[in-house]
Amino acid sequence: MKLTSQSFTDGARIPGEFAFCIPAEEGHVCLGGNRNPQLSWTEVPAGTKSFVLVCHDPDVPSKGDDVNQEGRTVPASLPRVDFFHWVVVDLPAELRAIDAGDFSAEVTPGGKPGPEAALGARHGVNDYTAWFAGDESMKGDYHGYDGPCPPWNDEILHHYVFTLYALDVARCAVEGRFTGPDVRAAIAGRVLAEAKLTGTYSLNPALAAR
Repeated sequence: MKLTSQSFTDGARIPGEFAFCIPAEEGHVCLGGNRNPQLSWTEVPAGTKSFVLVCHDPDVPSKGDDVNQEGRTVPASLPRVDFFHWVVVDLPAELRAIDAGDFSAEVTPGGKPGPEAALGARHGVNDYTAWFAGDESMKGDYHGYDGPCPPWNDEILHHYVFTLYALDVARCAVEGRFTGPDVRAAIAGRVLAEAKLTGTYSLNPALAAR
């Protein structure tokens, strides 16, 4: 399969329209447009019965001690972990594109509802659910797409990997509230083909100036 986007090109920066946060003069950041990007795909294998779409950032700090702290930076040497931004299953087999803003059009404090989603699909919870768990004004289950918001003091550029999986089953074997790792485990052995598209993003002015 081949996965492309009209919203950004592979390896290029994701526009702020599709980010959870954008740079700001005061407070370093403010809320972005948080629209899901446009995606389309071709060369779908015969026998495809549904699609799964996952977006994750593999560059998230494994420790939060320095994250968004004045006078400090998140060192490039710090080990990194996955952060899931979008998990959607049961996309119909005949689908070949998702329009920008179809699944997310703004930041929703407390998270968008789910798991039911457009097109008969189902959304998992993304990792903003855990990130905001201790914030009374923002906590909740964040279903669907929520875009980039890496630490504004991180020394490295973050990568956002959109992966589309063609499955040989019409319904992914997850129920109720589910996560990115849940879906990865459930689709093992059911994938006919996969395609990836990667965008980059940073809120660090030092990186943006390069």
